[in-house]
Amino acid sequence: MKYYYSNQATETKKEVTDFIKFVNESPSPYHAVEEARLRLVEAGYEEIKERDCWIGKLRNNGKYYFTRNKSTIVAFAVGGKYVPGNGVSIVGAHTDSPCLKVKPISKKQNYGYLQLGVQVYGGGLWHTWFDRDLSIAGRVMVETSENKFEHKLVKIARPILRVPTLAIHLDRGVHEAFKFNNETHLIPLLATVTKSLIGDSDEEKNEKHHPIFLNLLAEELGCNAANKIHDFELCLYDTQPSTIGGLCNEFIFSARLDNLMMSFTALTALINCTRDTSETLCNDSNIRLISLFDNEEVGSQSAYGAGSSLLESTLRRLCSSKVGAAGNVEISQTIFEETIHKSFLISADMAHAVHPNYCEKYEENHRPQMHQGVVIKINANQRYATTATTSLVLREAAKKYNVPLQEFVVKNDSPCGSTIGPMMSSNLGIRTVDIGNPQLSMHSIREIAGTDDVGHAIKLLQGFFEDFAKIDQNVIID
Repeated sequence: MKYYYSNQATETKKEVTDFIKFVNESPSPYHAVEEARLRLVEAGYEEIKERDCWIGKLRNNGKYYFTRNKSTIVAFAVGGKYVPGNGVSIVGAHTDSPCLKVKPISKKQNYGYLQLGVQVYGGGLWHTWFDRDLSIAGRVMVETSENKFEHKLVKIARPILRVPTLAIHLDRGVHEAFKFNNETHLIPLLATVTKSLIGDSDEEKNEKHHPIFLNLLAEELGCNAANKIHDFELCLYDTQPSTIGGLCNEFIFSARLDNLMMSFTALTALINCTRDTSETLCNDSNIRLISLFDNEEVGSQSAYGAGSSLLESTLRRLCSSKVGAAGNVEISQTIFEETIHKSFLISADMAHAVHPNYCEKYEENHRPQMHQGVVIKINANQRYATTATTSLVLREAAKKYNVPLQEFVVKNDSPCGSTIGPMMSSNLGIRTVDIGNPQLSMHSIREIAGTDDVGHAIKLLQGFFEDFAKIDQNVIID
């Protein structure tokens, strides 16, 4: 059999290079939200605040966004024909990924090395973090003037940290099992004591963190002194950038595909279908909304996670904002409940592609492949929220742009992960379907996905936003 290399196959679509840029600019949830915010502003979205009153401020065909904690972002566009009590077309995803985070007291020193104390966040494949060129990114609370404090983003672009493995000569059993302790062995090197003492002084001493580390942060932030840094939330990240790979440029090799790919596709789909030239928004009777949450990887139980009241309070405020109401029309006391039962949620989180070396781990009739379409995730025990009704709605939405779909079910003898879908479906009583793009190496520091699937997800979600209100009129259950 002969294989022919095609130049055409090497062409990379714009949405893929755009995604690569997005993920490289998003080494932490705070950066992901800021990158999303900048794209929304460029697309004409107006910032609103949760602390302000929305009544009288929203309008049909208006486009808005707000952030919470700078790690969660909600954006929505009001259909031209929306009136109070109509539905909301929602896509939910998350901005966080498993990573190592700097401890509140990170100062460690051992046998001539300065080390940085870290804690594990989420269920990462921590063995993949050894021998990688690591750096720091996140948010810092900086004193900008007397008693004034500001959230600032920081990203150290060069590698400054590394978790070294033990030489095979001292661990002959490593080929059989690579065993390590997350507390004692997963501590990155920061510097040698000898080099770090250069220029050290008594004034620079700090009980919590190495002065050399704080000075680097201050320099990156443009602070005139390290003591202006009052607190931070910092993630470690791999400095090797995301890239296109594979013989035919068909793979994306990247960190944080779970779940920045679905966050990006949701964001892009919303922007695409709400441009000023979009006739579909003018004729839409729904509100189109995305909510990109933090803290999914640790259970979503935070003020910024999907387990909070964030989405419910947003929907209630939209219902009471009187947007689309004519004159002094009275708003029904049950308008929220009416809205919920006309609304629909797509929970968008990455899915498992079949692994060619471990195909026995997958149910024989449910082995998703890259480039073959977006995956509908189904679980009889409600680890995913998909039902026959909600998958039908999704299939109808997929028809608009001819998006291929696949199905995934875990084996009966295998555990099943979960998403924000069941949680939000239960809390709100909203119809929900769980989907995601197929990927390999989920929760590794370096993951793999297919280039075609970026476009598949964007088109599917765009079709959902544009057509759900019409589709819903033809799906009769209750």
